[in-house]
Amino acid sequence: MKLPFEVPDRGLRAFDVVGLGLNSIDLVSVVDTFPAPNSKQRLREFTRMPGGQIATAMCVCSRLGWAASYIGTFGDDDLGALSRQSLVDARVDVHASRTVPGATNQFAVVLVDRSNGDRTVLWDRHPGLTMNPSDLRRVDVVGGRLLVVDCHETAAAARAAEYARQAGIPTIVDVESVRPGIHDLLRHIDAIIAAQGFPEALTGHADPGRALEEMAAAFAAPLVCVTLGADGSLARCGGKEIRTPGLKVECVDTTGAGDAFRGGFAAACLHAPEGDVEEALAYANAVAGLNCCRLGARGGLPTREEVERVVYAKF
Repeated sequence: MKLPFEVPDRGLRAFDVVGLGLNSIDLVSVVDTFPAPNSKQRLREFTRMPGGQIATAMCVCSRLGWAASYIGTFGDDDLGALSRQSLVDARVDVHASRTVPGATNQFAVVLVDRSNGDRTVLWDRHPGLTMNPSDLRRVDVVGGRLLVVDCHETAAAARAAEYARQAGIPTIVDVESVRPGIHDLLRHIDAIIAAQGFPEALTGHADPGRALEEMAAAFAAPLVCVTLGADGSLARCGGKEIRTPGLKVECVDTTGAGDAFRGGFAAACLHAPEGDVEEALAYANAVAGLNCCRLGARGGLPTREEVERVVYAKF
């Protein structure tokens, strides 16, 4: 089955993909097992590592050979400087982002269970980092062939997606929470890629296939998908379900796996704009799985050659 939307040629566009949304610095704490209440245990590892949904997705795209631009906000503290520099070092353009005076950067304490790679995230975001629709410049949003947004600032993301649709640019959303304005945002999206609990939370249907069917009908989205961790993903496209198994790996840390999936899917669409949606989903699952082999949201981001070695072995 072919991709259900048209990815335009690069032409005079400055970038292949533009991302709007969150960046973060993760304070990664590795423990032998998840702590019980009122307990103590020694940390096995502690480090500061860059993360954030859209920032990570843009780093994925850049790592896989695509020109990426990030639109977001940074704090003016040392964590903000570190987060911004991590994108610059990854060759992600940040000209459309801004640093907010007096704001601390978003950060998260990430507890990683060394026995299985599961993670628990405790996060904080300064209110000054909020992005409003009025903060966006249309020229920045439509500077690529694809737009990727998250659902944290729904009004700003909806405005960006509206700009993209008017310009004939497909939009992918990373959606994990039912927030105010979420319905308006999803009406402007071509590929809805949801976290595991979102379809049920939105529709009330525990069966993911039924929930995706309702979402596809409600928002007229050409592709709806839910990521399922080690079980891969389930998508609905053209009235049919597509089940894609997860990549079997020795998991070190699942942090950023979903972000890597979204970035991998965008990269697959850029690589083969007239390709099959099944191959694009397999590509995204491979990127997510390989990223779990190292610590941190971006610690295991694979090269294009590493992903293709896995994907093309299946086709």
